[in-house]
This record gives sequence, C-alpha cells and structure tokens, in this order.
Amino acid sequence: MRDPKRPQVVPPRRRRVPPSMARTYRSLTFASSPRGGSNGQDRGMTSTEAHEDLNSPDPAAASDSSNPAARQGSPWMVAPHRTAVVAGAVEDAVRRALAEDRAEDDVTTRWAVPDGTRAQARVVACQGGVIAGTAIPAEVYRQLGDVVVTGHVQDGDRVRAGQDLLTLAGPAREIITGERTALNFLQRMSGIATAAAAFAQAVAGLPVRILDTRKTAPGLRALDKAAVGAGGVRNHRLDLAAMVLLKENHIAAAGGVSAAIAAVRARNTQGIAVEVEVESTAQAIEALHAEVEWIMLDNMSIEEMRYIVALRGTEGPRLEASGNITLSTVRSVAQTGVDAISVGGITHSAPAFDLSLLLTPTTLAGESPRAAADGRPAQRFG
Repeated sequence: MRDPKRPQVVPPRRRRVPPSMARTYRSLTFASSPRGGSNGQDRGMTSTEAHEDLNSPDPAAASDSSNPAARQGSPWMVAPHRTAVVAGAVEDAVRRALAEDRAEDDVTTRWAVPDGTRAQARVVACQGGVIAGTAIPAEVYRQLGDVVVTGHVQDGDRVRAGQDLLTLAGPAREIITGERTALNFLQRMSGIATAAAAFAQAVAGLPVRILDTRKTAPGLRALDKAAVGAGGVRNHRLDLAAMVLLKENHIAAAGGVSAAIAAVRARNTQGIAVEVEVESTAQAIEALHAEVEWIMLDNMSIEEMRYIVALRGTEGPRLEASGNITLSTVRSVAQTGVDAISVGGITHSAPAFDLSLLLTPTTLAGESPRAAADGRPAQRFG
C-alpha cells in the first residue's frame, strides 16, 4: 500500500548518449597490454557503452559454471568497472617490494647459507580458499636470479589445506631471500580472492553484482582488483578517470545533487557515465529526476532501498547499494532489487591467506646433487 507521507515520483526513462560520443572504458588485462583505441591509448567509458554492456549477459560467467561469478545469476556486466592488471604492474610492484626489503643485502641469508647450496621448496596452503597472484612468485625469482618456479594451480582455483600450490628449485640463498616478498603478495591477493568468493556465493541465484571499491592498498590497486576478479566479483572503477562518481563531498561543494549533476553535464562532452551517491530518499528522488546512469544508495536501510527500487521501476537508472555491508547482511540487501552492491571490505579488510614455504636442500656446497623430492608433472611459469 502506498505511503501517503512519502513523495511519489514517476521513474524517468534512461538517458541515452549519441553513439558518436562513445569511448571505450579503461580496460586492463592481467599480464597483457591495456586495450586502447586507434592511437593505442587507454580511453574512458561512456554512458552508451555502459548501458549496452549492462544489458548484456556475461559470456565468461555464463559458460563456466565453476566460476563464482556465474553463480551470482546476474544478467548485467558492469563494464565501466571491469578491470584487471595492466602490463608492467606485476613487474613494478615486485621491483618496489624487493627494494623495500633490501633483498640485495640479505645479511642473514648471505652469512648463514653457504654459497652454492641448492634447494627445492614447496609453497603450501595452510587453509582452504581461493588462490590469486600465482604469477607473482615467478616474477620475484626472475628479478632475483635463477630460481625455477613451477605452478600447480591457477588464479581463481579453490584449494584445500595442505595442497601444494607452487614448487621452486634453484639457489637456496635466492629462494630464502625472496620468500617473504613472494608470500606477501600471494597471501594478500589470495585473502582478497577468498573474501570476494564468499560474497559472490552469499548472493548466489539473485540478479545482482557484487563490486569492489577503490579502497585498495596504495600502489597495489591493479593487483588488488585482479584478486577480486579471481574470486568471481566485478571491479568498480579503476581510477578517478574511469567514470564520474559524485560523492558526498562533491555534492556538498557543488551546492546539491542537481547542481553537481548539472555542472558535470556542462563539461562532459565525451559522454562518460555518471553515478551519484545519495544518502536519503529525497536525494534519491532528485537523482532519479536527473536521469543519471547509476545511483549509489549509501548506508540506507533495507526499507529505504526497497522503496527507491520501487520508485525506479524498470526504466530508471541502475541502483548500487553501498556502506557497511557484510556477509551476514549482503543477501538481504540483494533481495531489495538493487542491481549492484559494492563492498569495500573485500580489499581493505580481507584477512591474509595462510601459506607456508617449506625448503629442502638438494645440494650443499661441495656435495653431489640429492634426488629430487617432487616428481609430479606441473606447468612451469614462463
């Protein structure tokens, strides 16, 4: 029954941008070059492309029933938010991490481990979960020297406690020096992937997408977002240039929701998609009348979200819920009918994944090689 005290609004029809104004969103691919235009540069995401992509099924998720993303049951892809790792991000992150650790001057290893000692090592999961960052140890040891890294799992694989993830063979000094750097990346990324997979599973069967946020570790955003994807969750915008997102402070500084939207529209000659964060039903109605592409419902109650979904109807903008959403509340939020739910905790509060590196010397300085302990076939990283 309609509440007579609540303002009513006729949902606006979705605003379209002429195709001539369309640009491609910023798309980054793990271990490959970013997709660009004819000039080879990254480009932003437009309103037109956002709507076309949002109304399209996710072919990757639809074709892979083992992928947590497929189990979300969403008919929409959040194209302006789709991103993974840009070429060079892994190499750069590893280089900075090794420099931070002063790996070139590991006095403990250099003084305690005889030069010439060779070893094998296993990286073992100490808990169950979803793995991410499997390409990074190979880059760590590539930068350190001659260690061969062999992988037994891939990003997105679900593993059990006690399972071997990687094996290493080479100089013992290099294996030990790179151990903490390699594990730090694996533990962080796998922790994020495991948290992402839990949220994806929590809304299984509902037509909603879980999104991450920009609440990532400084300097590691590309890796954090790649880990989110490995867990079966969509990426929100990569950076401030990817789309317009008017938040609380933008709105306050601009003089209100309508004023902020008008100011953006006056300058948005490229047709980049616009999202507006609202904190009340009144602001949501104002944004609905403004015909933006997305509205973010920030820290709203279940009742408020249901009401705004009903006002929006089937022709209005997409609705994203955000703010203090946990595993215990996310399904209730999804059942309000919103199109997406963003969860900052996936990247800023995911527990580190428990891993261990176990080393066995195969050749001590001056000795003959010992027999290899691990004879299983495995894929060697390039």
